[in-house]
Amino acid sequence: MILDALDIPIVLAPLAGGPATVGLAVAVSEAGGLGFLAAGYRTAADVREQVHSFRASSVRPFGVNVFTPPASAPDPKAWAHYVERLRREEERAGVSLGEPRFDDDDWHAKLVALSELKVPVVSFVFGCPSAETIAGLRATGASVWVTITSPQEARLAEDAGADALVVQGYEAGGHRGSFSDSGEAPYGLLALLQLVAARARIPLVAAGGLASGRGVAAALAAGAEAAQIGTAFMRCPEAGTAAVHRAALATPAPTAITRAFSGKPARGIVNRFMREYDAVAPAAYPAIHHVTAPLRHAARRSGNPDLVNLWAGQAHELAGEEPAAVIARRLADEARDALRRAARVVCEHADDADASSGSGQ
Repeated sequence: MILDALDIPIVLAPLAGGPATVGLAVAVSEAGGLGFLAAGYRTAADVREQVHSFRASSVRPFGVNVFTPPASAPDPKAWAHYVERLRREEERAGVSLGEPRFDDDDWHAKLVALSELKVPVVSFVFGCPSAETIAGLRATGASVWVTITSPQEARLAEDAGADALVVQGYEAGGHRGSFSDSGEAPYGLLALLQLVAARARIPLVAAGGLASGRGVAAALAAGAEAAQIGTAFMRCPEAGTAAVHRAALATPAPTAITRAFSGKPARGIVNRFMREYDAVAPAAYPAIHHVTAPLRHAARRSGNPDLVNLWAGQAHELAGEEPAAVIARRLADEARDALRRAARVVCEHADDADASSGSGQ
């Protein structure tokens, strides 16, 4: 199992949409963790180029994350009114809205590319691939991971043949990795880890709100083999995070789940766009993602935080600006110290109980 080969139990979250870079993935892998490349929003040709670039820089294991496409396209009637409401933002941003459309994010071409490239780890989010797809990737030597957000999804992924489950709690920044957009009641990470660990027969990777060694230690104690970290790496020099986004991450600003930017639930730092449009945003991914893309790109260039999807986990203010390798190793060291402290506490309580029993109290 690829997790056994890691020097530290730290996995880089894919961070699709800008923050993800080859340099960031290489840095985490070279530090002894597992770097990830984000295939989301990229063509299969781009993914091939990124894999070749990683391999030119490192011989360490790495992974590639892929978006599982929606089962069906949303009804255009679901987004038409919302798009018209967004027209007023065109003047503010100085750009036109994008065209709403449905696409599969180059799904089939990416599967072919990853099979040919023999990538060590392939992970999926937004759904579970078919058993045939998973078996095909495993036949190339890949370890296949599936992101889940509920015990039910965990069972489906394990039954389909997944090698590991990325257990994503409600605290996570960015898009929810749920198989469907049905608005189900979300689980916090520790509760979900306990429920899944009670039944799963395959390794678990914890994700969601983990930005310190103490958080990593808690996830490991709850049954995870490793922690997938995203937001904590987004201010690193190797990350491609926009300046306006970096500045927001350094503040204690609150986060919330919203469909406003993409039509799919995602956690970000609250801004004007979320406050004005979240209540009326439809479940229409990826159509709304394409509609708001020009607004978001313009706002990143101009430094306007009110039109940017400031994806961030609930512990975002703990993110530092050190190199990724420093952060990865520090998280592992702090987790080790936290687990030792927890063991001491348990032993001290046991000693106190034994002493009380021996004295007849």
